[in-house]
Amino acid sequence: MQSEMDSLCKNATWDLVPLPPDKRALPCKWVFKKKLTGDALPRYKARLIAKGFKQEKGVDFDEIFSPVVKMATLRCVLGLVACQDMELVQMDVKTTFLHGDLHEDIYMQQPEGFVHVGKEQLVCKLKKSLYGLKQAPREWYHKFDAFMRSQEFVRSDMDHCLYTKKATDGNLVILILYVDDMLLASRNRHELATIRMKLHEAFDMKNLGDARHILGMRITCDRSRGLLWLSQKEYVGRVLERFNMVGGKTLSTPLPPYVKLSEQDCPKPDDVRRPKWPRFLMPQQNWQLDVCYDSYEA
Repeated sequence: MQSEMDSLCKNATWDLVPLPPDKRALPCKWVFKKKLTGDALPRYKARLIAKGFKQEKGVDFDEIFSPVVKMATLRCVLGLVACQDMELVQMDVKTTFLHGDLHEDIYMQQPEGFVHVGKEQLVCKLKKSLYGLKQAPREWYHKFDAFMRSQEFVRSDMDHCLYTKKATDGNLVILILYVDDMLLASRNRHELATIRMKLHEAFDMKNLGDARHILGMRITCDRSRGLLWLSQKEYVGRVLERFNMVGGKTLSTPLPPYVKLSEQDCPKPDDVRRPKWPRFLMPQQNWQLDVCYDSYEA
């Protein structure tokens, strides 16, 4: 809790002010979590959360949408890393949402256990977006997106959390973002070190070294053979534990034992290129269909 408060003070997250008569102060609470990261020891975290469910649209917030990287993009980048023998490193942003700037006047009660003696009647006027606020993810994304554009990275039109840049030697530098987790890939080690240094200067970052674990997936690389594996063993274990199926009987296939698979059951190329449309959605003869990797556009 003290470490979290130190980060809040370092980022000048709020000012203590009297509550204006026409405003109300949002309550807040502490959330405690044990974070597991693969084989490493668990990290115990305390997070101060604003109770954003009490915010009112048009008063405390407006737009709240914030993109995250698509799983298809993540798999595509990891495949490119294995194919091109790229360096793959991981970084994590500390107190992510505190980097976003607020544009609304939002007041919050002083956190439990850290109320200033003699200033109990004052409230926190937020200057930075705080965890729990509805607009916090959006403000953080805008801040990060502006930084990446200032570093001459190009944002993908298909995935707004994928950034690329061509290094001086012609090699590609790739960055993908999922809220506070990011992966960087390139064959140019100097360019990777440069962008990591600039990220450290702009934000409070943690350098996690070679990518080993992201979004519940464990990453294992064999660069000598050009191979990369993804495993969700820990995630599957948590799912089984949640539904009380840890001691369940294992099967080699989730299908019934009498089902026999053969090459004839595989989809033909024409079936893949020409999806079966429902009768009420049958395309007209004069339509031009462009098939994207996750949608059909007419």
